Amino acid sequence: MPTTHATAHAKAGMITRLNHPDFDRWATQVRNTGGCRQPIHLRGKVDHYDQATGQLLHRYATRHEPDGILRLPCKTRRASRCPACAETYRADTYQLIRAGLIGGKGVPETVTGHPTLFVTLTAPSFGTVHTRREKNGKVQPCHARRNTPTCPHGRAMTCTTRHSKDDPRLGEPLCPDCYDYTGSVLFNALAPLLWKRFADAVRRHLAKHAGLPLKELRHHLTLSFAKVAEYQRRGVVHFHAVIRLDSSDGPAFPPPAWATADALTHAIQHATKAVSATAPAYEDQPERVLRWGAQLDVRPITLDGDLTEQAVAGYIAKYATKAAECVGTLDRRINPLDDLDAFNLRNHAHRLIATCMHLGTLPDLAELRLADWAHMLGFRGHFSTRSRRYSTTLGELRAARERFVQTEEITHGRLPLFDEDTILVISEWEYAGKGYSAGDQLLAAALTRTPMAMPQQAGTNRL
Repeated sequence: MPTTHATAHAKAGMITRLNHPDFDRWATQVRNTGGCRQPIHLRGKVDHYDQATGQLLHRYATRHEPDGILRLPCKTRRASRCPACAETYRADTYQLIRAGLIGGKGVPETVTGHPTLFVTLTAPSFGTVHTRREKNGKVQPCHARRNTPTCPHGRAMTCTTRHSKDDPRLGEPLCPDCYDYTGSVLFNALAPLLWKRFADAVRRHLAKHAGLPLKELRHHLTLSFAKVAEYQRRGVVHFHAVIRLDSSDGPAFPPPAWATADALTHAIQHATKAVSATAPAYEDQPERVLRWGAQLDVRPITLDGDLTEQAVAGYIAKYATKAAECVGTLDRRINPLDDLDAFNLRNHAHRLIATCMHLGTLPDLAELRLADWAHMLGFRGHFSTRSRRYSTTLGELRAARERFVQTEEITHGRLPLFDEDTILVISEWEYAGKGYSAGDQLLAAALTRTPMAMPQQAGTNRL
């Protein structure tokens, strides 16, 4: 459809929606999604019955709604897909992390006295890449070398450019043919296993420090943490984590006197060097042992100073809504039949994805599911995770919001006040599509003052 025809179609849709009798209710639904780009459409009803008499007390049905559907936010965490829903996720993550540092949301304020560290675990080098270097606030040349070495492929391994922060070359190898693409995607695939072994090694070292058998440690100490994965521009993940020591009885009680910040620091330093993960042998390649990178950052979190609880919570929350966009990869799964050349990818991202797709076809590496996670450059773990006792949960934060909304509905008379112990609630829902038509999307953006990406094809995706 030519662009002029698509624009005319969108304008016609806007006019139809604006002149429809149920526009006000449609606008209310849109505002209630918080500016979601691709709201979920549901069709169905909710009935409230008196359990004693069987009397129907209240019914909500979508047949009375605009288009016969209820629009709900998609609740994605990815800012690249829906900035509005990702912002809600970011704010929730911020509250979750901060509560584990200063208390609140069910966590006692005394937790501020527990040994707590902010830790960054990095990936090893897989080849020389363009980078931005600063010294005393002044940008330095990328890789300036007096005697310029030449790689086996004939490329000069030097770069005298002072890269800007948005330079697209950042993270790309000086010589793509020298870069270890296989090692990069295998590290991403094994990073979740490396984290698990790292946490286990920290516990073992703390038990040894206390002179306890490992199986007895859980009766004295709990290792609580919250972490997030961040993609570096070169396409590998590293982890930022808040690690806290609590009593075995939970965060309400301090850990044993021997469980100090210094003891935790030594345990982290030891574990980072001690653990490894092995990628299986394949074709004519032997097994490959992968470890954390040499760079390790361990810093205490303070109530004042450079690394406050607000700074740490904000830093982790920011990366909880991001994925591999900085590398230039795709924000969706890739079909093995897709032509990568059609996606106009930069060479580095293209080669990382192609490596995942190739290795994913090998039976010996099947358990890594590299082809399924090629768009994530091999990483298949959760971006944001926490231990059970660190603080509250995202589910509890969402439930609190839902209770608040329900209270508001009852207060304003839009929902009757029921005794939950005597009321039977029966819900029937079915998925009816998602998104907006071209005209509706323009109107929704105006109503919520939220920039919205136009869909590749106009029209909603309804069943």
